[in-house]
Amino acid sequence: MAATNKNIAQKIARGNFRENLYHRLSVIVIHVPLLSEHMDDIPLLMDYFLDVICGEYGVERRQIDAEAVEELQKLSWTGNVRELRNVVERLVILCNGCITVEDVKMYARGLCWMVHCEI
Repeated sequence: MAATNKNIAQKIARGNFRENLYHRLSVIVIHVPLLSEHMDDIPLLMDYFLDVICGEYGVERRQIDAEAVEELQKLSWTGNVRELRNVVERLVILCNGCITVEDVKMYARGLCWMVHCEI
């Protein structure tokens, strides 16, 4: 099994990927859509990640406001589901009780949340 986020057809055309290797790997090609292509799945994924992450940390399961979920659905998610999981983990670690839209605005994006932390 192999996976990439690169356009292999372009790579082959530019001589950056061997076509014979592509044919060896492409027995069954599965297109996995980007998270941005199915934003309606975010609430379900959030629930799943909250269960898993709170269980891993041994903390009470966090709740999340509907407005916070809506705010998450507005984001671009260039890191796809992996990025969403990391954001949920960050929210579990940094938020007490119910996760709010303010928490999402403060902690959901990259290194921006670090300026709010005392290190």
